[in-house]
Amino acid sequence: MVFNSYTFVVFFAVLLLLHYAPLAWKVKKANLLLASYLFYAVWNPPFVLLLWLSTVVDYLVALALGREQNRHKRLGLLALSLAVNLGMLGYFKYGGFLLDNFVALLSLAGISYQPPKADIILPVGISFYTFQTLSYTLDVYRRQFAPEKSLLDFSLFVTFFPQLVAGPIVRPGELIPQLKAPHQASREQLVKGLFFVTLGLFMKVGIADGLLADTADSVFGVPFPLHPLDAWTGVLAFSGQIFCDFAGYSTCAIGAALCLGFVLPDNFRYPYAAVGFSDFWRRWHITLSSWLRDYLYIPLGGNRAGNARVYLNLMLTMLLGGLWHGASWTFVLWGGLHGLFLGLERLFRGRPTPQLQPLVTPAEPALLISQASLVPFGLRASHTTRQLGLALLTFVLVTLTWVFFRAPDFDTAMRLLLAMFGAIPVRIELLTTVTILKVMLVMAVLLSLHWLMRNTSVARVSQRLPWWALGLLWAFMLVVLVLTQKSTGSFIYFQF
Repeated sequence: MVFNSYTFVVFFAVLLLLHYAPLAWKVKKANLLLASYLFYAVWNPPFVLLLWLSTVVDYLVALALGREQNRHKRLGLLALSLAVNLGMLGYFKYGGFLLDNFVALLSLAGISYQPPKADIILPVGISFYTFQTLSYTLDVYRRQFAPEKSLLDFSLFVTFFPQLVAGPIVRPGELIPQLKAPHQASREQLVKGLFFVTLGLFMKVGIADGLLADTADSVFGVPFPLHPLDAWTGVLAFSGQIFCDFAGYSTCAIGAALCLGFVLPDNFRYPYAAVGFSDFWRRWHITLSSWLRDYLYIPLGGNRAGNARVYLNLMLTMLLGGLWHGASWTFVLWGGLHGLFLGLERLFRGRPTPQLQPLVTPAEPALLISQASLVPFGLRASHTTRQLGLALLTFVLVTLTWVFFRAPDFDTAMRLLLAMFGAIPVRIELLTTVTILKVMLVMAVLLSLHWLMRNTSVARVSQRLPWWALGLLWAFMLVVLVLTQKSTGSFIYFQF
């Protein structure tokens, strides 16, 4: 089931009625659990079995970890959880990818091998709920979180429908304690939650799908070189699309949970206003970047070793982060480019600052590159001007990396990059002037909003607006949703 469908509207309305009915809290939690299974089963009912398997294994392993004192037995229990969760993820998401690369390696060695075609269906959201259950087992193993004794509460933690298929990735300490006592939204929370759901859908349906998706699909889908302006327009369109699509989902998820009285962590904080790549990963997919930091980067050694080891840890983390997004070498290269830019930024900055940190407070200063590194770009003006210039540079570099994220293969990616910089003599014009102007206007507005709101939030701004202004904005978004809801296309991150 997708948020951008009338089916979800009916589903959510019925669920709200049940949640606010005079029922026992345990019954309400059972209703939420059944609704979450229904929400997931709409795609492919048999894949609910994977959720059950992951839930039961991690529930039992955590209880055993809580009782066990022997170090070797505890390691064995942890290995069991990792084997089950990563085994499912490896088979369903990377099985075909590994088989294709194995065949390619054999071919290089002169061995001809043609295995049966792997017909593996990727379960929706498996990367998200796998990381969520892994964080629980790892926290219990480290004795940072006590094993949850209630199977109902743990099952709801794993499957809570707002964030089940595309995040935010929730830690056990962020949701399980909320399940212990009855939760209902206050009037203010309910209004704010419904506003967030509307805003998220507007970002997805009105902007990502309505204004940008067609242009991005056209440019990334052509098999011939394009005019540089067309290439740039298509790539910029995808930059806006991927943000509005993914941040739109997270906003819907946070809003839907808030309508039920639950608080989920932020996942985006205006990433296209980031000043440097460290700042970008403090603002983009925050729950993933913090997960990679806590469960991969720091265990690898983090910043505690020498400089060479720090750069290696950083690159390994970003390469695996890229692979998490998809079973393709283009995603690995995308992660590697981010690792390279993070390493260069650290080198220019010249002082050890932890990477991949989530933004602690929205008001934190974000000038992450030393002033010496500004000299090649001639940025010697005021502090604000320097930050703005570096933010634009960061956005351009991030946009270039999106080429590998979106392109179906390396040939398409390289053809687009060469076209963007005018390195291909054949320049076919694909897009109309109106389309180019539309994309440029949308991106100019998006970047301006990110910059103006980089140190605040939608909730704060909405609280300061007069009631009539907020009402007009809300009504405008609802009208756009009704007029543009022509399909029930999935969110981009469902494929991950």
